[in-house]
Amino acid sequence: MKRLALGLLLTMAVVYAIATTLEARHAAWGYVAAFAEAGMVGAIADWFAVVALFRHPLGLPIPHTAIIPANKDRIGVNLGQFIATHFLATEQVLAKVREFDAAGRVAAWLSQPQNAARVGERLVDVGRWAVGALDDERVRAFVADLARRGLRQMEVTRLSGQVLEAMTHERRHQELLDGVLVQLARLLGEDSVQDTITEAIAREVKALKYVGLDQVAARLATRKVVVIVAKTIIDMADDPAHRLRLRFDDMVDGFVTRLKDDAALQQRGERLKQELIDNPALGSYVNQLWGELLAWLQADMGQGDSSIRRTITQAAQTLGERLAGDAEIRGWINGELQAAAPRLIERYRDDIRHYIVARVQAWDAREMTDELERHIGRDLQFIRINGTLVGGLVGLLIHTATHAWR
Repeated sequence: MKRLALGLLLTMAVVYAIATTLEARHAAWGYVAAFAEAGMVGAIADWFAVVALFRHPLGLPIPHTAIIPANKDRIGVNLGQFIATHFLATEQVLAKVREFDAAGRVAAWLSQPQNAARVGERLVDVGRWAVGALDDERVRAFVADLARRGLRQMEVTRLSGQVLEAMTHERRHQELLDGVLVQLARLLGEDSVQDTITEAIAREVKALKYVGLDQVAARLATRKVVVIVAKTIIDMADDPAHRLRLRFDDMVDGFVTRLKDDAALQQRGERLKQELIDNPALGSYVNQLWGELLAWLQADMGQGDSSIRRTITQAAQTLGERLAGDAEIRGWINGELQAAAPRLIERYRDDIRHYIVARVQAWDAREMTDELERHIGRDLQFIRINGTLVGGLVGLLIHTATHAWR
């Protein structure tokens, strides 16, 4: 395009020379010369304008030339401000978020089996890479050291007391006791358990063995034990204020208090913790667990019918189908996105603007100029071509008007 624009300028110069030479022979050559002369002026003026955008024409430091390199930083500031104002305005982004229907699109995409399979495949690929990267001696040593540091910073007894206190808040531990009582009642009702108790009692009733009454006495004793225990269990289950329940409460409360406040018990816990930390077996155990976990993950994800991949695929498709069939939850998701968007925009708009400004400032002026010229230079050469032709037509018009005036 540069050669075409330059060739047109040279053509105008040749035409001007010929027309000027032949002007005395016929008046028409004067019009041709006027056209060519004005065309050269237009071509040179637009060449100067186009070149002045990117560099100094002919290397001369003429004021207000090399506009883009000289104003690179200001261009970056204006570009960042333009994008922040016209692309990241809160209302514009919100309108796009409302129109986008993110939940509906995700639901429709995940509902397709091939897309859900793609999710499973991609996540497994990432997982295999991560497992391979983590299967390293440095990582193993880091994990073992991390476990030691975590134990060292943990107040075992006090933390245990806080956990138990949370578990026993509002008598939650009574639910656990109820479950234990139910299981115990079922256990005592089993024939095998009763036979075991019978044999134990029979071994103790040695005096009756010689008269053959040991098994009889044992069965009677077993029946009585089962009845008494079952009645006690039923009473405890039915009576929230049963004395055994209250004793259980007192025992738990006392243990929690000791864990939190008993200095001797805390010191003992710290000693046990330190012994565990100093024990070389801890590092070996953590390394072994880490290695077994990574080996299992690697082996599973390397199989064609990987259970992890299958689980992820099924979960993704199920999620898509559930979302597609639940308009209420889709509305909730879209509503939450719309509610979060203004905060995110306000929080990151200036960061994005500063990032754009910093990136433009970091560019090399010469490289930036060459890149811009490479992308828009072709269109700018049309300015030179159009300037040549338009200049010639204007020159012809002026020449014609001048002769008409005379």
